[in-house]
Amino acid sequence: MSQTDTTPAGLTRRSLLTTTARAAGAAALLTAARAALPGGGAWAASGPEVTGATLGFIALTDSAPLIVAKVKGLFDKYGMPDVNVVKQASWGTTRDNLELGGGAGGIDGAHILTPMPYLMSTGKITKNNVPLPMAILARLNTNGQAISVAARYKELGITTKAKGLKEAFAKAKAEGKEMKCAVTFPGGTHDLWMRYWLASNGIDPDKDVSTIVVPPPQMVANMKVDTMEAFCVGEPWNAQLVNQGIGFTALTTGELWHDHPEKSFAMRADWVEKSPNAAKALLAAVIEAQIWCDKPENKAEMCQIVSGREWFKVPVDDILGRAQGTIDYGDGRLVKDSPEIMKYWRDHASYPYQSHDLWFLTEDQRWGYLPADLDTKALIAKVNRQDLWRDAAKAAGATDIPTGTSRGIEKFFDGRAFDPANPAAYLASHDIKRIA
Repeated sequence: MSQTDTTPAGLTRRSLLTTTARAAGAAALLTAARAALPGGGAWAASGPEVTGATLGFIALTDSAPLIVAKVKGLFDKYGMPDVNVVKQASWGTTRDNLELGGGAGGIDGAHILTPMPYLMSTGKITKNNVPLPMAILARLNTNGQAISVAARYKELGITTKAKGLKEAFAKAKAEGKEMKCAVTFPGGTHDLWMRYWLASNGIDPDKDVSTIVVPPPQMVANMKVDTMEAFCVGEPWNAQLVNQGIGFTALTTGELWHDHPEKSFAMRADWVEKSPNAAKALLAAVIEAQIWCDKPENKAEMCQIVSGREWFKVPVDDILGRAQGTIDYGDGRLVKDSPEIMKYWRDHASYPYQSHDLWFLTEDQRWGYLPADLDTKALIAKVNRQDLWRDAAKAAGATDIPTGTSRGIEKFFDGRAFDPANPAAYLASHDIKRIA
């Protein structure tokens, strides 16, 4: 019988062999995934309910764990060979595609600004204000963002302290000029860093300047055509601004709040509820990627990977320096081995502390994005799935697992402190706010 002869089922011998090989490969992946998952539990016995998901990312260095998990075959390792990691144009696009869901041409989960899953779960930023329950599975990183300022302000000595900027803004506004400071999404992390910095320097972000929204990859281009005075965004866009001589970094956000939480890995809650084993498998792959990304010997390869056309499409030199802890601020300051380097795993960077989520909710209340009477404790209990993180971390071979859900009292550059046990006192300490 020739290779083109068919079996009774109508399959060619070649296609039958191919199908058999694929089935064997899938079975091997599932066996490997079950072996990798926590032993003795129902998860290990059943494996992931599905083999794929569609995850979104934006071209920011803190998305690296999702990209590395895809490129390095870590999703495959945990029984999820059909995961797609898809670039999003903006955080608004990320939100819209999460509302659609993977089954309708959107996405199932994403690299995302930590407050967004909460704003979506409450319906504050969704279509027709219909709540879309979300689940935060992990923090993707701490530190690694910056506030950059146009080159014309370079002589003012602007850092975390910005008295000169306040005076310059006031003078320009008196002359009728609109002073624009760009962030990436209303109520998101970059918005909150910008607002905190401006307000701590006596600049009201709603009255003294116009806070505008610009997608991360468009920040440098907009500064180049002189449409803004400052912006807050993640890397590599602050470094690219310096490399092109258009502006300078006033401060890294780690200088505002050391080891602050940043992006999260989140998924639609209905997806997690329907496929909890698959969610843990995805999470285990991401955690293993975070551990890999945080090793100094892997930084160059990580940056080479994410710089590629399929991912960021930017020169690797715009990414590598700050990823390795070297910060050229563009105003004469150069710091090597910065303590504010982006962390993916070290110092519990991946663990989604509930106390950190409470800070973000408190700040969104401060600026009127969320109501003052919001039951933050109940909301965090629904959205923050640190329980899944703990299971997945064990599956990924991690041993340094936090024992509690709070990192304790957090301190900021201006002397203020946030006690998770008393967020009202923190709010009261601020003079500039939209909440009574």
